[in-house]
Amino acid sequence: MTTYATICFFSFIANVNGSNFTVAIVPLSKHFHVGNNRATWLTGFNVLMFGLGNVIWVPLMRVLGKRPVYLVALIVFVAANAWSTRATSFGSLLGGRMIAGFGASAADATVPSAVADMFFLDQRGHCMMFFHFALSSGIFLGPLINAYVVQLHSWRTSCGWIGIAGGVIFVLALLFIREPQYNLERRQWPEDQIPAKRTYTGWLSLTVGLNRDKPVRRFLITFWDILCMAFYPPVFWVGCLVGMFVGWTIVLQVTAAQIFLRPPYLWQLHSVGIFSISAWIGVILSFYIGGKLIDFVANRARQYDHTIKPKPEKRLLALIVPFLLSPVGLIIYGQCMAHHTLWVGQAFGYAMHSFGFTAVSNIAVTFAVDCYQVYAGEALVIVFVIRNIIALVCSFYTNQWISRDGLQAVTGTMAGLEWTLLLVAVPMYLFSRQILSFTDSYGPMKRMHREM
Repeated sequence: MTTYATICFFSFIANVNGSNFTVAIVPLSKHFHVGNNRATWLTGFNVLMFGLGNVIWVPLMRVLGKRPVYLVALIVFVAANAWSTRATSFGSLLGGRMIAGFGASAADATVPSAVADMFFLDQRGHCMMFFHFALSSGIFLGPLINAYVVQLHSWRTSCGWIGIAGGVIFVLALLFIREPQYNLERRQWPEDQIPAKRTYTGWLSLTVGLNRDKPVRRFLITFWDILCMAFYPPVFWVGCLVGMFVGWTIVLQVTAAQIFLRPPYLWQLHSVGIFSISAWIGVILSFYIGGKLIDFVANRARQYDHTIKPKPEKRLLALIVPFLLSPVGLIIYGQCMAHHTLWVGQAFGYAMHSFGFTAVSNIAVTFAVDCYQVYAGEALVIVFVIRNIIALVCSFYTNQWISRDGLQAVTGTMAGLEWTLLLVAVPMYLFSRQILSFTDSYGPMKRMHREM
């Protein structure tokens, strides 16, 4: 558990890092004399690298193991935040934020793969929910923490404290992250030759997960597998679904940071940060629906069919609850914000959408891991790359979209698109066997069945 807790702590700080400038757009615009749209590049390109970085980290994970990857990524993360605190130009700061996003990305797609390594199938949804709870907490509590830091100190200090936190996690990782990846061939040992149980320090070795069998070839094969899995329908759908929820969350954060600072609200920056607590309440309320419930449904289905094989499609039944709540939350938020009502309405809408964001993310990602457990890391690279590309587009074009169509129309469109993508779960549920059988006929799944 210390291994997983440390990884989740890394994921929390990685997502705080991704959202640290969402509340500092105006101060950054004034400091570097750039427009608000250009200032959002600091968040957008950080988020993009947060997704693309996994294209490197996951193949490295297959060669070196997970522990070395986490340690190297944390060093990159700390160094990039130190660079950001000293940046003297917009270009330099942008470069620092992009490299920080690259380092942070190791706490993303690799984590569900680690969960599949460490926990049994009947616990997977619940255990994965801790990762998504850490992820969502970073997204929603990050603006709260950074709002106070930016208001009381400066945007440089927000990068500084995140770098220090990354350094603390590096020390914890040195002491507590064991290698969950195990590459030794299974074999029957004679009783007098059974290897001794690995010691605590033995598990902390950097070579436990090392794949010595043609490492360069293994890296390239993994890279190719990642590209192939972009053409697996369940993987692509999960990426689009999770990406849409992340993208709409960015829209809500950006609009809150701008509208609440202007008349008639005239809030201070820390008050905008406090507003994000409403979203975090939604995250907490989603913990059972997105975790224990999907395990209960999937486990009952396996017991009914008397099988030990995963039933990934059964997890999709839990999407009914966020289907009813999350898009409605968007509409409530947009209507209340457009009519400048009391902040309570916006807070309720934000909480409803955040409930769906966390629940849907865990349900969908666990579904993808169940579908392709052996290649969970590769599948989730595609999921998170798609997710972060959508987030990048949203961070770039939110202001233009709202200026052109108005916030009411924008949130209504967002809700409609959410309902549409959630409804795709129906054919995914009804035809799951046929879809998985189809994806077994090409790419890494075909190779896996051929080698069995």
